[in-house]
Amino acid sequence: MQKVSLILTTYNSAENLRKTLQSIDMQDYAQIEVNIKDGGSTDETIAVIENYEKHGKFPLNWISCADKGIYDAMNQGYALTGGEIIVFFNDLFLHATVVSEMLRLIEENPDCIGAHADLVYTAEGKVVRYWKMGPQKSLYWGWMPGHPTLFLKREIYETYGLYDDSYRIAADYEFMVRFLKDRENRLVYLPKTIIEMYYGGTSTSDLGSYWISLKEGYRALRMNKVLGALWISGIRTCRVLLQFISTKIPENEG
Repeated sequence: MQKVSLILTTYNSAENLRKTLQSIDMQDYAQIEVNIKDGGSTDETIAVIENYEKHGKFPLNWISCADKGIYDAMNQGYALTGGEIIVFFNDLFLHATVVSEMLRLIEENPDCIGAHADLVYTAEGKVVRYWKMGPQKSLYWGWMPGHPTLFLKREIYETYGLYDDSYRIAADYEFMVRFLKDRENRLVYLPKTIIEMYYGGTSTSDLGSYWISLKEGYRALRMNKVLGALWISGIRTCRVLLQFISTKIPENEG
């Protein structure tokens, strides 16, 4: 059984962290380790972490210190891990079987580099965005998996490196472009909504953030020498807009 390393980054978000840890503890997969990189919180976040260290279901590694931002924090969090499967996770699992289902999919497809699925963004209990990308396609058509749903083999990080913290919002996109651009790496897809993401994160807080994200996405494509960067950026924008229109989760996923 492969160990799954969940990496959480937090800063003065005690209540959200508490909910995230609760959703982790409901998972039925046994080999999970929790890794938390805190940015030096001054609220109750440290108390939440220490409580989980004493009473949580899974082993915990954590540090609390200043960082240069979300992507530097993610890179520091990665350094804490010891698992074969890496997941960056700051939100809520929607089912108790998420980790076990994703791991089963990876094990059934040994030639894959990992798995992805669907997610929803919520605000005040209401779904405001439904990210459903479907099975892997060419980046040329604006396809990109939802980063919060990625379960990746450690070898991908060892081969392609970590997150470029010169980006404000789109380092996760640049990282995915880096290992998906040549279509040599295959992700398998679970057609199920597995994660509820808090709306208002780094790349979803306002229209200005979306604009920065799109500009940085274009930069990521150009930096990785992907042909048709302007076209891809346009198609990607259309796909994002459609995610706000189609916000109903299929009933058979419940």
